[in-house]
Parts: sequence; C-alpha cells; structure tokens
Amino acid sequence: MQFTAPAEHYDRFMGRYVPQLAVALADAAGVTAGMRALDVGCGPGGLTRELASRLGADHVAAIDPAEQFADACRARNPGADVRVGVAEELPFEDGAFDVALCSLVVAFMRDAAAGVREMARVTRPGGVVAGCMWDVPGGGMTMLSTFWRAARTVHPETEGEQARVGVRDGEIAELLRGAGLSEVESGTLATSAKYADFDDFWEPFTFAVGPAGSYLREQDADRQQAIRDHCFALLGEPSGPFELEARAWYARGTVPAG
Repeated sequence: MQFTAPAEHYDRFMGRYVPQLAVALADAAGVTAGMRALDVGCGPGGLTRELASRLGADHVAAIDPAEQFADACRARNPGADVRVGVAEELPFEDGAFDVALCSLVVAFMRDAAAGVREMARVTRPGGVVAGCMWDVPGGGMTMLSTFWRAARTVHPETEGEQARVGVRDGEIAELLRGAGLSEVESGTLATSAKYADFDDFWEPFTFAVGPAGSYLREQDADRQQAIRDHCFALLGEPSGPFELEARAWYARGTVPAG
C-alpha cells in the first residue's frame, strides 16, 4: 500500500506516536555513534530524524515509495540521503549499512519477505536489521483498535488491519529468520500520544491516511457518523485532553558473517 496523503496529514494521524517509538526502536537495534543507518519506508522522516540525531545526517539514508513523504523527510533531515523507492528493490550496494530499520512498514510492503531480504542484503555482515509494527489484533494500538471496534459494531463484516503481515507477535521475527538472519530477538515497544480533545482524535481519520482513513472515506455519511459516535463512547466520551497508549511488536536480527 502506498500512502497518498500529504505529510502534514500523516503527522496528525500517526506521526504523533513516532518520536517515542523511534527512540525505542533505535535503542532496541543498538544504534550508536559511528554507524551508517538506513530507514526503509521512512515516511515524513520521524525515525530518520532520530537516526540523524544519533549518527549525523551524513551517516543516514532513507527511502519511501511516496514521493511527498520522501520530499518531507529530505526537507526535515537536511544532509540525509533520501530517495524514492520500495523496500523490495533497494538502490544501495551490498553491505552498505551497519543497521537497517523499518518502523510501521512491514505490513505495507508489497512483499514483506522480499523487503526484509533486501534490508539484509544492504547491511554488512555482523550488522543489524530490525523492524516494528503495531499490535493490531491484540488491541495494543489503542487508537486503531478503537476505530476498528467501532467500525465492526456498525458493519460487522469489516476486516480491518488484522490480516496484514507483522501485526502479530512473532511475525517480524519469522521474517528475519526467513531472510537468513541470526541471533533474532523480539519483544514489544511502547509509546503514547496526547490529544487536545475528541475532535483532535477524530479529524485525522477523515484525512484518508492509511487503511483506517481510506476505509472511513469509502463509507456514506450516516455510517461515518455512527463510527464517530461509537469511537466517542469507547473512549469514555472525553470532554478535554487525553492520552492513548500504543504497543508495537519488534524484532532484530544479525546478518551472518560470510
């Protein structure tokens, strides 16, 4: 799936969760000064920013299939090597990086297994490949689970995002093992986001960002209003600021020597 929404819409929808998540993923992958890092599926550049702050922008490359996201990432991270392209065909040499990361991307790759193999190819022997994806089926990502619960209440046949790759415990780890990586470890990463009020929560869904936003846009006005009402109820009918927790599955693995 390629995102078509402007970077600013992504910022309000999902980007507010990214700063904490980027720190957690970079920590889990062991990103430290002196490394050269690649951010696969960089979006508007939240993880790229964290990598650049640790390594220097000239030690960071990033790539995304959405041109408007790559443009935003490039503008927000001057000096980084930001390109337009897909995970399955990375335009980098073998072993070019010490670490390759993907955050909230595996589920949207055209071929996740091929994408992870490419990440391993461009990472040097002994280097690390790591990724994370929201826990959607387990309800760990409160924002999305609230929306999809409301949508299924209104329309029980709604599938949501539960069938996507990487959203279940152990799936990213299996992709890494399938790509030939060793010393595979997995676990969870936690983050959260603050909302000024319920409208601040709801409006970004109307921007058609990602599967949830695209699904909402396809519904008629009555069904959209019903989903909104159910979300409001599920969140406890908030009248002011509130915060939502989010949990992601992650895994990391090492590229074998030789």
